[in-house]
Amino acid sequence: MKVSVCIVTYNQAPFIGQAIESALHQQTNFDFEILVGDDCSTDGTQDIIRSYQARYPDKVFPVLQTKNLGQNGLFNTNETYARARGKYIAAFDGDDYWTDFHKLQKQVDFLDANPDFSTCFHNALITYEDGSPAHLLNAPDQKKEYTTEDLIGEDEIWFMATSSVMFWNVIKEYPAWFLKSVSGDIPRYVLFSMHGKIGYLPDLMSVYRKNKNGTSFTDKEQDAKFLWNRIQLYQGINKELGYRYNTVLRKNIARYFYKMLDAEQYRDTYWARAWVATKYLQYAKPNREKWAEVCRDYIVPPVLLKIYSFAAISIYRLKEKM
Repeated sequence: MKVSVCIVTYNQAPFIGQAIESALHQQTNFDFEILVGDDCSTDGTQDIIRSYQARYPDKVFPVLQTKNLGQNGLFNTNETYARARGKYIAAFDGDDYWTDFHKLQKQVDFLDANPDFSTCFHNALITYEDGSPAHLLNAPDQKKEYTTEDLIGEDEIWFMATSSVMFWNVIKEYPAWFLKSVSGDIPRYVLFSMHGKIGYLPDLMSVYRKNKNGTSFTDKEQDAKFLWNRIQLYQGINKELGYRYNTVLRKNIARYFYKMLDAEQYRDTYWARAWVATKYLQYAKPNREKWAEVCRDYIVPPVLLKIYSFAAISIYRLKEKM
């Protein structure tokens, strides 16, 4: 088996048929299978998957969970990948679809010809359920190859649509920190980069839908639980990479501590907020001006600020009378 197409889905009945069809229409000179992993959908998605299995029993293989595995689909994805028999895995979500009948062939040809690459991806069109203008994900000047260093930054780096990625089926066990993350793609690509370079093909070959049932809508940057998960994710990546990128990853972690200062759970709590502010200062090591600002706004007890303000005003008024 050359390629395992892995489609992961949850409550995407309006889209899953188009996703499977786009895989079935691939024209290749090799054999491939289509695994469809469903995380116990309740909207009829599993019935649609079964109907395709009935029509294409030698091509479509359902991986149907009997209960929702949670973790934003991470465990459903892992279980689906674990069933893959192919040398390569081509993955996408159940609300996306492929637009080029030769996508698989092009990517296999690239990986076969470049054994020092573990992964390749291509351009994708992003469309929006709310009617926002569609646009390409990757710019014309997108680099043609990437290493681990390109995936590490002070900000979160994302330039590979899930629907565009093909990779060697080499990771059989994931580290513990990975299994705690609600974001599978970011750490997964970092792990792939440890096995080889990542190549870019400029061809536009898939559509990435942004809709309310997509995983990107689960990112809540004012929720402390989500932010803590991101912090633990990047701490895990830092350790996995042997702290070779410690400086830049600590600044990334600091960014999430700073966002947490305005998280819903901490807005009205002094002690927890002050502790988070202290962690931010520890990781970010900001300049003196920013350090003073954070101390004033989040660490110095409000009662001391009131006393200071009262004393300052009193001294000012006393000087005016003299």
